[in-house]
Amino acid sequence: MNFDLTDDQEMMRDMFARFLDEHSSMARVRAAAPTGFDSALWQGLAELGALSIRVPEEAGGLGLGLFDATILMEEAGRTLASGPLAEALVAARLLAQLGGEATADLLGRVLAGDAVASFAFEDVADTPVQWIGGGLVAEAVLARSDNDIILVTVPAEARKAEDNLASTPIAEIDLSAHPRTVLASGAEALATFAAGIEEWKLLIAAGLAGIGREALKLAAAYACERKQFDQYIGQFQAISHPLADILCEIDGGKFLVWKAIRDLADGAPETGGAISIAAWWNANSAAKAVAQSLHTFGGYGLTTEYDIFLYNLRAKAWPLIGGDPQRWLDEAGRRLYAAEAAALPDAGPMPVDFDLGEAAQTIKDEINAFFAANVTPEMRATFHYSWEGYNPELNRKLAAQNLLYLGLPKDVGGRGLSAYEKTAAMDAFEEQGYNNPAANVTQMVSLIIHRFGTDELKQAVLPEIMRGEVICSLGYSEPGSGSDVFAAQCRATQEADGSWRIDGTKMFTSGANLSTYVLMLCRTNPDVAKHKGLTMFIVPLKADGVTVQPVHTFQDERTNITFYDGVRIPDSWRLGEIDGGVRTMSASLELEHGGGFAKYQRKMLQAGEALCRELIHRGKPLIEDGGAQARLARTAANLWASELITYRAQWVMSEKKPNHAYGPMAKMFSSEKFLSDARDLLDLTAPASLSKRKGPAEEINMFYRHAQGSTIYGGTSEVHRSMIAEKGLGLPRTRA
Repeated sequence: MNFDLTDDQEMMRDMFARFLDEHSSMARVRAAAPTGFDSALWQGLAELGALSIRVPEEAGGLGLGLFDATILMEEAGRTLASGPLAEALVAARLLAQLGGEATADLLGRVLAGDAVASFAFEDVADTPVQWIGGGLVAEAVLARSDNDIILVTVPAEARKAEDNLASTPIAEIDLSAHPRTVLASGAEALATFAAGIEEWKLLIAAGLAGIGREALKLAAAYACERKQFDQYIGQFQAISHPLADILCEIDGGKFLVWKAIRDLADGAPETGGAISIAAWWNANSAAKAVAQSLHTFGGYGLTTEYDIFLYNLRAKAWPLIGGDPQRWLDEAGRRLYAAEAAALPDAGPMPVDFDLGEAAQTIKDEINAFFAANVTPEMRATFHYSWEGYNPELNRKLAAQNLLYLGLPKDVGGRGLSAYEKTAAMDAFEEQGYNNPAANVTQMVSLIIHRFGTDELKQAVLPEIMRGEVICSLGYSEPGSGSDVFAAQCRATQEADGSWRIDGTKMFTSGANLSTYVLMLCRTNPDVAKHKGLTMFIVPLKADGVTVQPVHTFQDERTNITFYDGVRIPDSWRLGEIDGGVRTMSASLELEHGGGFAKYQRKMLQAGEALCRELIHRGKPLIEDGGAQARLARTAANLWASELITYRAQWVMSEKKPNHAYGPMAKMFSSEKFLSDARDLLDLTAPASLSKRKGPAEEINMFYRHAQGSTIYGGTSEVHRSMIAEKGLGLPRTRA
């Protein structure tokens, strides 16, 4: 897996960034209005080779890949470069591919920045009058005309300036009224031209990701300096949390562009749909980003004194020259679910890779082989995504094959898998229909015991845990404190003989009815700051004074409230220093791998697809309905973005890269999309989805109920939004 650019690409990005910072400053952007074209900037880009990035070397270009062009476009979006860059890049490549000697002079002038060429989206045989991106300054427009690809020469007097939303150099041109040259004809030529439009979608999507990111940066900076009610407005969650949400959307959009190019390079079957989704997503997320960013400025955002309005308008103007972005989602639905073909551009070299690697595939194969050999139909009948799916016999068998504690370091007795291998393993378990939250919690408890437990505790507890004979629960939350674990009031009082008496209540002690031990966070010093007076213990759940009371959820799972009334444990069952519970808890971070809910999202999408194939709508399978296809495509988009954001978190941690709350991003974003898509698929497949009949209807029903808790447990979305805002956007702390 790799999320890094090559050294050459880093240098190229830095070169374009420095140039654009100087020559596409907001003062220059403002000065370029109302035409929206900065000829000096254009000449400078040409001199740097920007306009020739996608032109083959034999035609006088740099011959670089599509990914290189998106790097340029992201910087152009960040700085609102004044000129039809995406259109010009595509037109230059098409001139080289289709024009030959007849257009060599024009191509040379285009690459030198002395002329601008653009293209038309619609067939001029059907739609002769069209809005052209860069049409105000383009002396040549490539277009399709029935079975031909033509080059229309547009005289200056036919290119009329009009006031428009963002002062971009668009123009409405009658392409039938000017001289034309047929460049090529036939299926191959039409496919080449159509592939150029697909390339434009990715280029404009990358530019929009740059616009969205910079808009959020401007908003965050303003929120760190603007005060209201004696506080920086960035401290208000009403300001910071929406920005955190949109930061995830913007990063997800950038990665969807990368995925589409990776799919192109790999020849993946969903490539056409991935391109359409990348275009739709980034048009949508950039619009959200600029709107929320402008809102952060309040009334000042409406004035022309602040630059944010420029981003707001440009984020709409760039994609809308291609029409309604919603059509790209509809197109994605047809490509993914109706086998609509797409002409695809050549990707060129692509350094970014989302492959988990050979070792990951090996562990996946091992798990599948284990289930084939050891799991009976009777066992499968007990599988459940919650603790209620715990099977003692299967737990012991997994432990015997070292498949139980996959993320636990080898020195503790676990498998010690990498983040990539663990992701593949979790996917394999999900494909088998098996989830084991008990193993995840128990391996965390084992690690803390290994790091902080006494020899007596280790000898008493670790061997039976490693054999898979017992499991453990967590005793963090209390009736009066959920995500705020440091507010724990369950008391541990040391007796004269050094032992401890524990009194209090723990809430949501999932698995306590099945577990042998609970990892307890207790207050041992009420006279210091709340996070300083805590200590960790291992408490046997069969001890006198422990009561486990069931709490049932509408998700078909059981959790528990546990009561501790004078429970006595020896001091040797204390973990770490007295009042050192926070440091002890930190050991669990060794097992943090930025996990999300993508594996559930994938299974839910598969269930939705299956049910849409079963259900009949107006005499046909529901999956043949365009609206249903688009909604499934949106669910696929959310799955892909969730997966990519999670991969980024795992890669950053594995490669020891700077981490800007990427783990919280993965959890928060994927859980919120899991929830919204579960609602939508329940609606889409209603009323069948109301049933709990075996099959996909039951699965959709279950996922809807399961998703409700995903934004709550493991840290609520609100807690994670605060972390993202602080670490990802540099906003001030929102909690006291």
